[in-house]
Formats: sequence, C-alpha cells, structure tokens
Amino acid sequence: MKIYNIQKKLHSHLSYQVCQFIKSLLLNFNSKNLYKMANQEVLEQKFGFATTAIHCRVESKETCTGVVQPIVTAATFQLSEPVVEDKIYCSECENPNRYSLEQCLAELEDGNYGFAFSSGHGAMMTICTLLSQGDHILSNNDIYSGTSCLFREIISRMGIEITFEDFENVQNIEKAIQKNTKMVWVETPINPTIKLIDIAAVSKSVKSHGDILVCVDNTFLTSYFQKPLDLGADIVMYSVTKFINGHSDVIMGAAIVKDEKIAKSLNTLQMYVGAVPSPIDCYLVTRSLTTLSLRMERHKQSSLTIAKWLLTQEHVLEVLHPGLPEHPQHELAKRQTSGHSGVFSFRHSGDLNKSRIFLCALKLFILGVSLGGMESLAELPSTMTHVKLSEKQRIKSGITDSLIRLSIGLEEPDDLIKDLDQAFKVAFH
Repeated sequence: MKIYNIQKKLHSHLSYQVCQFIKSLLLNFNSKNLYKMANQEVLEQKFGFATTAIHCRVESKETCTGVVQPIVTAATFQLSEPVVEDKIYCSECENPNRYSLEQCLAELEDGNYGFAFSSGHGAMMTICTLLSQGDHILSNNDIYSGTSCLFREIISRMGIEITFEDFENVQNIEKAIQKNTKMVWVETPINPTIKLIDIAAVSKSVKSHGDILVCVDNTFLTSYFQKPLDLGADIVMYSVTKFINGHSDVIMGAAIVKDEKIAKSLNTLQMYVGAVPSPIDCYLVTRSLTTLSLRMERHKQSSLTIAKWLLTQEHVLEVLHPGLPEHPQHELAKRQTSGHSGVFSFRHSGDLNKSRIFLCALKLFILGVSLGGMESLAELPSTMTHVKLSEKQRIKSGITDSLIRLSIGLEEPDDLIKDLDQAFKVAFH
C-alpha cells in the first residue's frame, strides 16, 4: 500500500498525537523522498497554473490537519540516528518552508529543481559561481543596472570575462561567442526599455556551439506569462521580490532548472554560499503564489488599459508596451509569452525638468524604485534605477531623461489614469 493511502487512513482513524508520532518517524527516515512517495498520486497529475500554485506545497506539510503549512523557524532538527544524509537537519541546508516553496516554484516553471535565495543578487551570484576563473559570460547589453554592475564590478574580479552584445539580432551572438564562453545571460523583457529577446532563437544558436548554459532573468513576466525552460533555457532566474511575491514586503531570489547535474551544483553552492531566505519569508512567498495568476491577470489588463490611454496623450511620444499592436516586437510577444505584466515605460516630449515635475505631481503613483507590488510605482530610470550607468551607456540603451517607467499595481485603472492626467497638466500646463 502506498504511503499516500496510509496517510489517508491515519487522517481518518488515528488521533492527532498518534498521527504526528508516526509521521515524525517517517520524516526522520528520509524526508525528501518520503514526501514525494506520500504524495505521488497528487504529483503525477497535471493541473492548471492556479491549482498547482495552491496545492503543490502539500508535498511538505508538517501537520496532519492544517490546510496551510506552519512556519518552521528551528535552526536545527533532532535526528533519530547519527546520519544526516537525505534528512532535514539544519535550516541553512534545508528547511520545510523553503523546500515547499522551491518545489512549488519548480512545478510552476515546468522545471524539476527549484532553489530559493536571500535576494535576486544572491541568486545571480550563486549562478555565476557555477563558472570558474577564465570562463566567459556573454550578456545582452541593455540589462538592469544592478545586473550590469554585478557583472562589471564583482563577477569580473573573480577572473570571469564578461562581454555585452545586442541580442535582438541573433547573428551578433554567433559572432560574440568565444572558445571559453560558458554562459549566456538573457534578460527579457529588458528593464526599462521593455525590449524582448527571442529566447528560443538565442538558445538554439548558443547550443550549436557546445556546452554553454543559457540563463534567463524572467522577473518581469513570471512563469505565468513566460516559461524560458520550455524555450530552451537551462536556468531561469528571478528576483522573487517583484511580481512573484507581489506585496513589497519580502526580499528573495530564485533559480529553477531541469537538468540534474546543474541542480546538484546549485544545491551545493546554495548550501555553502549561505544566501538562503528565512522560513518566514518562504512562507510569505508560498502564500503569495496562491494569488499569482489573479494578480498577473490584473496587472496585465490594467497596464494595457493605461498604455492605450497614454497613446492618445498629446505629450507622449512613445509607449513601450509589447501588448500594444504598435510595439515593434508585438508578434514576438504573442509567440513567446501569454501576456505582459504591469511594467512598461513611455517617453514624453519634455526634458529632465518636465520629468521631475510630472513625477512629483503624482498622487496615487508612488515615486519609488522596484516593481511588481500591489501599489503602483513611477520612476525616472536615468536618475534612479540606472543612475550608476555612465551617460554614454544610458544613451546607448535608450534611457533618456524623458523615459518614465511605470509599475501598474492592483488599483482601479481609471483612478490611475486620472492621476496621470492631472500630473501631465501640472508638468505641461
């Protein structure tokens, strides 16, 4: 009889105390494998995104009766014998809340292995630690400034060579790959210009050159709108802080893979680098996943409504939203994604001073960096998120003083439009 059926009988016929005792014996025997055996019948079924997000965490529930997983804050765990292999024994190495979250992230991504980190940069740093001195990373040139700075100021000091190239033309990648290239880093959509990179085309091109890892930063779209692993990528990376958590109250990163060899290396690095999130943060993100599909749909609908309104405004020169038919990469967006999130940018006809007046006049939109939360944010990349880039780099990337980035939250879109409208009147009166 399967463990799953044994547990069902325990639920029905035994007291809570007996249930806990027997289950603790089972858990101490072999935690990870037993969880999988116990829920094999559930895990083998393929459910929709929302159903998976709500129920996948059942694999590591620690109680017999709770419909949600408790927060396990213990730093260490008692063992029944002096052996730690395949057992949860230390929260730095493994924690029930983190394990549950990682399994759920992997399920939603169509991956096999998930890894949670204390921040997006922690995830990036750990992924790059897969490489060795003398290796080469090829990255698309228009990327988030934090990623660019990490590459230029930290990773390069490890003896890893990094070059940047325009990935919109795949032929550029072909020319830029070197004999020592071990990783190609892709950010799509690109922050803040919202350009798209064809993941399938890049992956196909890279794989023709041998054993080179393709890593995709999927922070802007999440696995709800885009699945890079299914398009040929080896690693998907996230700043979980953004849309996945979606409440602006957790700092976290994640990486998801299909390949067992890559997973084993990441597992070792995760443990020894030590950049792991707290059980409380893992619990909060696991809870956030249950509403991810609802939130992303709302972000999508509201951002498109506001983007269409911006197109009609006298002082708006360009709206950078791939959901608009006017966007030059609209067809790629339809082919590669199932929708767009709440982040997009627009250019106005004014200068830096007009941008400042406009942003300071906003009342509902919060002037701030980051994105993906319930509240709407507005920012000026040239003086805020991308200020660390040189002026030459900003101009080359299209980050001008008239480019404003919006992160559309979950408010009523009509209220946000009214706020934008009054700010335009103040700035361009």
